[in-house]
Amino acid sequence: MAQAATIAGLYQEKRNTVIALLTDFGAADIYVGVMKGVILSIDPQAQIVDITHSIQPQNVRQAAFALLNSYRYFPEGTVFLVVVDPGVGTDRKPVAVHAGKYKFVAPDNGVLSYVLYELRDAFAVELNNSSYQLAGVSSSFHGRDIFAPAAAHLGKGVALRALGTPLLNPVTLPEPELHITGKRVTGEVMHIDHFGNIITNIGSLRWSAPERLTLSQRFGEFTTLPIPAPSVTIELADTSLTGVRRAFGEAERGELLALVDSNGFLEIAVNQGSAVARLDVTIGDRVELQIG
Repeated sequence: MAQAATIAGLYQEKRNTVIALLTDFGAADIYVGVMKGVILSIDPQAQIVDITHSIQPQNVRQAAFALLNSYRYFPEGTVFLVVVDPGVGTDRKPVAVHAGKYKFVAPDNGVLSYVLYELRDAFAVELNNSSYQLAGVSSSFHGRDIFAPAAAHLGKGVALRALGTPLLNPVTLPEPELHITGKRVTGEVMHIDHFGNIITNIGSLRWSAPERLTLSQRFGEFTTLPIPAPSVTIELADTSLTGVRRAFGEAERGELLALVDSNGFLEIAVNQGSAVARLDVTIGDRVELQIG
């Protein structure tokens, strides 16, 4: 019986809620640590995971894309605390959303848009119940005073509706530009990672045969398009390259190549180098894929 009780206790510990943080705060300042302190003061058993704190400052679209590519790998019940908030202190609303198997806490500036395009069935509240906020809310650090407390209380089991009043129409961003015209696909750069790899919104891509890809449009109207991987042409920043590879190692060291990233999007990279340094592109730049 004692052994059974011990095992039950271990399983109870494993059910502690994960709170996943995604911000543009960086690592040089106290902001991330302070938010974690607030969370742990409310829920000492919370399991806190850092997704990233290296979003470009105020880049809401980049944060939305990062969240889209990470949320599904977390356990059911995870609370995502997303603070990329150029409108802090203005009349933009703080929100919490229950969508799918997850909860999200963020400013109402569209940062949750891409996830909600996928999950669709969502319920949102404006975080306006001061009982679940720190006393004396500042005008410049809602991550500490509003968002972190909300995430911690949700993690402890407080009902979403207790945190505020229903919000019917959260702010949404336009879907990323992706156009398929005949045999030409036009998209844009969505992310540049730590290695200098350039991630586009052309996807989802999957290998359907050894030398053939299938494109299923991730945003907008659903469509599928077969792509002959060896002969397709990619154009970006006055540079043209031919073919999509399966892995970095299929290119020589220092060679520019295109491949499918781990989330199914078209990626431009340099094997053991930096594509962004080679091409001098930025988020939002146009990229084209020409078939045949």
